[in-house]
Amino acid sequence: MDSHRLLGIALSFVPGMTASFVRHMEESGLTVEDFFSFSQQELTARLSVNNPSCLDKMIRDEARFRAEKEAAFMDKHGIVALSITDDDYPFRLADIDRAPVTIYKLGKANLDADMIMSIVGTRHATSYGMWYVATLVDELAAYFPNLVIVSGLALGIDTSAHEAALRAGLPTVAVVAHGLNTIYPSQNRDLAKRIIAAGGAIISEYPFGTKSFKGHFLERNRIVATMTDAVLVVESADKGGAMSTAAVAHSYGRELLALPGRIGDEMSAGCNRLIRSQKAMMAGSAAEIMSLLGWQPRSVEIAPKQKDLFPELRGNEKLIYEVLRFSESPVPIDAMRERTGIAIHELMASLGEMEFDGIVERLPGNRFSLIPY
Repeated sequence: MDSHRLLGIALSFVPGMTASFVRHMEESGLTVEDFFSFSQQELTARLSVNNPSCLDKMIRDEARFRAEKEAAFMDKHGIVALSITDDDYPFRLADIDRAPVTIYKLGKANLDADMIMSIVGTRHATSYGMWYVATLVDELAAYFPNLVIVSGLALGIDTSAHEAALRAGLPTVAVVAHGLNTIYPSQNRDLAKRIIAAGGAIISEYPFGTKSFKGHFLERNRIVATMTDAVLVVESADKGGAMSTAAVAHSYGRELLALPGRIGDEMSAGCNRLIRSQKAMMAGSAAEIMSLLGWQPRSVEIAPKQKDLFPELRGNEKLIYEVLRFSESPVPIDAMRERTGIAIHELMASLGEMEFDGIVERLPGNRFSLIPY
């Protein structure tokens, strides 16, 4: 490891060091090498600060010592450090004031990929939420084979997102809340190995030996929320980690989407609130999300599929078509469920397919109608 990268790691071991302070150093014309070689008096004068404790030489020397120990662990396990002073630090993260000073990365995923989407949600996922994630990721992969899916490796929706990406052949990144010497939860150790083997990555801002605790998970959420172009919340109670991630994403201007659910469903309360407060756009089919985000494949022109004059429909789609054909006004999703008797997760799947096929259109208020021929 070269000395510049080693000193970048050492910065993260200086108590109280922040991305904002590093930027102030750079604006003052100081390099990371200067920070560790200049006297405390020189740094105080150059930085125009009131002699903060982080400039104490003993503290800086201790940080270098800890960085050397960390580098030995990294070399042994194939871990790469990305420091905010380096050109290869993820550019999306570099823009935020609370950016980690250093990120540790195990795996080959490109953290500066053209398109990155974070998918988060409850640990108590329903079959509807897991089905939606699997279907959406599979559809997006057909248009964007290099799309990176980010999540937090937790049980529930996070696990579904990583698994869906692996099945679709997409790289996926798991952001964890502990050092890379372990994996939490332990049930996902095999998943973590498969993520790395498939060209994804496990990343953390925490050095070797750091254990996970509640505060770390909340800090982890800010990385999930900001190293991405868009954050999709799939099922969340009114309070929880996914809502924390959504709040951070919204505060930093990231595109925010949420999957709507039935009124009264505990695991949809958070998503419904995000949509109702207009903080999040309503997530639907892959085609709808691509339209909302302005994502256009380079080699594929997205257009509704050619409609047949009399669509050949069967099963659930035929029932939906008949309800809409004889309705004088758009039909809300709850009324559709009552008239067809179709389970909500199957109903959403069929409506998504019919919307993509150009047979139905989704209107405000989660209402549907046939597209006129």
